[in-house]
Amino acid sequence: MLGNLINGISLGSIYAIIALGYTMVYGIAKMLNFAHGDVIMVGAYIAFYSISSFGMPALPALLLSIVVCTVLGIGIEKLAYKPLRNATSLAVLITAIGVSYFLQNAALLLWTSNTKVFPNIFANVGAIKLGSVQIAPVTLVTVFANIVIMLVLTLFTGKTKMGKAMRAVSEDKGAATLMGINVDRTISLTFAIGSGLAAIAGVLLCTAYPTLMPTTGSMPGIKAFTAAVFGGIGSIPGAMLGGILLGVIEIFAKAYISTQLSDAIVFAVLIIVLIVKPSGLLGRKVNEKV
Repeated sequence: MLGNLINGISLGSIYAIIALGYTMVYGIAKMLNFAHGDVIMVGAYIAFYSISSFGMPALPALLLSIVVCTVLGIGIEKLAYKPLRNATSLAVLITAIGVSYFLQNAALLLWTSNTKVFPNIFANVGAIKLGSVQIAPVTLVTVFANIVIMLVLTLFTGKTKMGKAMRAVSEDKGAATLMGINVDRTISLTFAIGSGLAAIAGVLLCTAYPTLMPTTGSMPGIKAFTAAVFGGIGSIPGAMLGGILLGVIEIFAKAYISTQLSDAIVFAVLIIVLIVKPSGLLGRKVNEKV
């Protein structure tokens, strides 16, 4: 049971890192970037080829992946989402799905559909024993990274000038513009941060589950969005809590109920939570003036 709990927290930490990207973009720009999962895939491919083809060490490969995904995220926002700033939510949603399919098909053309085996970047580090349970190095790194990222983002949005600008844009774009805040630059920065986090999540995901293909980011992306809603979309601590709970529920469902039904159980729990608390576990109810 302890082993399953540790595996659940590890998987949930990956979901949480992805969910942080979702929740920041939604919290500031009020849009659902369903292409976020495919940015994860791009980041994993960049790291894979950097390590396997060019012999780069893991850390520089990760940094390169973060840079590429950050630039990609800014490009997606500028080309696909910025022209739709005042469009309906449905138009933005359809565009996001289109960007997702574009990235998947571009990956098929560039890297083929063959499944790649992601290298173990912690191959030289031994597992840590906790009683009769062995904890893989990637598990510890993932959990630690999740906690650090959540704390840094919380401090960034609460203490820095740019973070406060993000919160202002989240509350009211019009009022933020009147106060001299560059809304377009703020939203671009949000996409940059979210896409950089996607690269980290992609490398950690493929290290823990070492298969890589053009659709690698699809299901983790959907589950991370579920985690963001579960915890309260727009809430940074909520994204972390939702991700970890989702990972634990999934692993325990696979271990004790059914591997085939684990995804259905995860989404069923989400439905129950939203019926009881529609704003999510840590979300806050917002009353809109009309």
